[in-house]
Amino acid sequence: MGKCNMQKTVDFIKETFKTNEFIPLHEPRFIGNEKKYLNDCIDSTFVSSVGKYVDTFEKEFAKIVGSKFAIATVNGTAALHISLLLAGVKRDDEVITQPLTFIATSNAISYLGAKPIFIDVDLDTMGLSPKSLKNFLETNCEVKENICINKTTGKTIKACVPMHTFGHPCKIEEIKKICDIWNIILVEDAAESLGSFYKNKHTGTFGKIGAFSFNGNKIITSGGGGVIVTDDEVLAKRAKHITTTAKIPHPYEYVHDEIAYNYRLPNINAALLVAQLEQLERFLVSKRELATKYKEFFSNLDINFIEEPKDSKSNYWLQAILLNDINQRNEFLEFSNKNGVMTRPIWRLMNELEMFKNCQKDDLKNAKYLEERVVNIPSSVIL
Repeated sequence: MGKCNMQKTVDFIKETFKTNEFIPLHEPRFIGNEKKYLNDCIDSTFVSSVGKYVDTFEKEFAKIVGSKFAIATVNGTAALHISLLLAGVKRDDEVITQPLTFIATSNAISYLGAKPIFIDVDLDTMGLSPKSLKNFLETNCEVKENICINKTTGKTIKACVPMHTFGHPCKIEEIKKICDIWNIILVEDAAESLGSFYKNKHTGTFGKIGAFSFNGNKIITSGGGGVIVTDDEVLAKRAKHITTTAKIPHPYEYVHDEIAYNYRLPNINAALLVAQLEQLERFLVSKRELATKYKEFFSNLDINFIEEPKDSKSNYWLQAILLNDINQRNEFLEFSNKNGVMTRPIWRLMNELEMFKNCQKDDLKNAKYLEERVVNIPSSVIL
């Protein structure tokens, strides 16, 4: 990139965000009814897992993404954990996913005693590659009695979890068709993609079940929080039951009918989310305007700004650039962070982490290429 272009980039980002102060990668914006709804929640005394804001949020969220049901959880990892459990993933099963993802994807698989299989991503989406998925299944698997069996390990491949990287939709429709052929349940990790669409359908709604996150750096946030979406009423009711400690409804008795989880979103967090949802369209417009500015700026420096893939509308949650190699990436990371602009590399590949190094994988050529070159740059909503 060169020191001159690095300085130009830092200067442009500071000018764009209109500050000489340290610029974080992504910070939340509370510009609507957040304080009003929080005060109302506090005054009501319903600050835990029961209250009107939880119900309101679930209804509004389902309406926005186009699902029949939404079940709020304490965070996105909990949402993904329960989604996989509802998909029938059990101990010693295998789950196909991508190596280029936040660790929550692989952690949620591991919570159930299952093991991830890492399949390569596409360069244009940074998400799971349908071509690589198809090749892996045709080479390594067979269907016996409607169950996908991994011929290498003898284990059942129960589910597939693609992730929409930085809000850019992967080729999710093609992935679903492959999963249907092989009797693999599709569970979408849509943690980063609220407001993103593939072929005019919202991410998270292609599979049997999907999971979103509202961590502090997401496009809308309640400090934490997550949500499960599905069109299956039976799954939705079960999701609510097992995220609420499997308590049988009763005015005062405490009877639980199975081992379950204390994963229900507190009403006080839901109050924040209801207010944040009211600002979502404004946030999406700002993200897209910022992406347009970045695209124009980096085209003059001959640096590849990562745009939304074909057939997609991205929320541009985290803006990203693709540098020439790992050395240029490291130089830029060091320079920008030293000069008051937070940037970060894409995640370390999951198969390179100690706990997942023995997992089955394909060549992961594209994932490795991206790991060495992708850098996130400041992406906050500009008011």
